[in-house]
Amino acid sequence: MREATVTRTTAETAITVAVNLDGSGKHDCQTGVGFFDHMLDQLARHSLIDLTIRAKGDLHIDDHHTVEDVGIALGQALAKALGVKRGIRRYGHFRLAMDDAQIATALDLSARPFLIWTVDFPTGKIGTFDTELVREFFQALATHGGITLHVDMAHGLNSHHIAEATFKSVARALREAVEQDPRLGDALPSTKGAL
Repeated sequence: MREATVTRTTAETAITVAVNLDGSGKHDCQTGVGFFDHMLDQLARHSLIDLTIRAKGDLHIDDHHTVEDVGIALGQALAKALGVKRGIRRYGHFRLAMDDAQIATALDLSARPFLIWTVDFPTGKIGTFDTELVREFFQALATHGGITLHVDMAHGLNSHHIAEATFKSVARALREAVEQDPRLGDALPSTKGAL
């Protein structure tokens, strides 16, 4: 079973993340940040990774610590569930259109974290949510998940559409990358013999 649970507790947040890579996209995400919960639900639904998140953070300050620390814990949970990564496709890519927004994602579950980000938001907020936190989340996810992650915006006028297209595009690329490749069997998808 490719499942994992990670708990992260700091002076700023208390977070538990559970993932099942072979799920159906079931989601139960409760972070106290409504828009972020909506985006996490999209991530689960479109990656087909079952995702349960419970987060309590210092929201009286702002949403930053909660969003970033969920990214850290989710990255750690994904890496733990993948284990040594035998038999996975490893690479994923997806170009997603949502109304005015078009986002392209390419990723490699390489254990070499790196983020390329060319997404620009026309507004600083979506409701009360700071749009700069979308990048913070994916930076934390890539770093702690060991993911080389490239996210590029081709078009976008509406900040909500841009953010949602980003989460959905990453989700679809992640779905492809974590899938078992029936032609690969139990082999590692690397000539180095390790990932």
